[in-house]
Amino acid sequence: MAMTLTIIDAGLFTTVQDEGRRGYQAFGMPVAGAMDRYAYRVANLLAGNRRGAAALEMTLRGGAFRFDRDCLAAICGADMRATLNGQPIDNWGSFRAAGGDELSMDVAASGCRAYLAVQGGIDVPKVLGSRSTHARAGIGGHRGRELKAGDVLAIGTDFESAPAAQRIDPAYIPEYAAPIQLRAMPGPQDDHFTAAAIDAFFSAPFTISGDADRMGCRLDGPALEHAGAAEIISDALCTGSVQVPGHGRPIVLMADRQTTGGYPKIATVIGPDLARLAQGRPGDSVRFIRCSEEEALAALKAERDILDAIARRLREYVLRMEITIDGVKYRAEVREG
Repeated sequence: MAMTLTIIDAGLFTTVQDEGRRGYQAFGMPVAGAMDRYAYRVANLLAGNRRGAAALEMTLRGGAFRFDRDCLAAICGADMRATLNGQPIDNWGSFRAAGGDELSMDVAASGCRAYLAVQGGIDVPKVLGSRSTHARAGIGGHRGRELKAGDVLAIGTDFESAPAAQRIDPAYIPEYAAPIQLRAMPGPQDDHFTAAAIDAFFSAPFTISGDADRMGCRLDGPALEHAGAAEIISDALCTGSVQVPGHGRPIVLMADRQTTGGYPKIATVIGPDLARLAQGRPGDSVRFIRCSEEEALAALKAERDILDAIARRLREYVLRMEITIDGVKYRAEVREG
């Protein structure tokens, strides 16, 4: 019988997410997936899971959960002051839970979204190749919706290793502080805006509005003037597209975005920086920094290098623990890294 995780308190908005539902945008199906891909991936690494294993994404306030048997789990992202049976546990780290243990989360002290990964991954049915929840469409995740108290989730076998409980190097832990700086490449319709609007976009401060969610992050600030019509023939959208409707206030499209849209896009936020915006709260200040394609590619490589470095260090630690647990003495050079 599969291990289960029982939802005691679902928090403010908690859903099952993985890396998203890719390959179906041509049919109008949004990608969904984790809003902060960095925190989500690190949580899975700490839990020993394969890339793409489903985890829980919590927003602003975490929930409370009961494990039905011994397991390894990890929490990354916003600091929701987690406790296990009332005892504090580290954020950006993994921990061992016994059957009957209860994990509780609180209002985030910093950041907006936290990820709970359990070794083996959350085992809900795949829909079009993904376990991610898209609540607006009512598909994926647990019954196509946010979690509720009393829900019981099965835990799968989507893991690669059984590392010891540990915390990642502090050098790899991001700080969630305003102003949030986002690198963005101009276009693809920057020619639909006045020169003054483009200058304002890359120089003026904006503020995350109260109308921000998994679909889009709406920003308050200077109105960006269109050079002509405020609408275009609908074309494809990607995560990070910055649409500007007729009112002139930009919207950064996020994980649950629609697949096409008819507003011109002044710029596109690069992938590695979207995690920063995903951790922003209403009222946080945002600034855009002009970025070239070469700089965007370098940022993507840097993100992958960091994740690879974390994975290597975790593997090294696993090997040392295996040596100790098994009582077998290997030569030092057999260790990776």
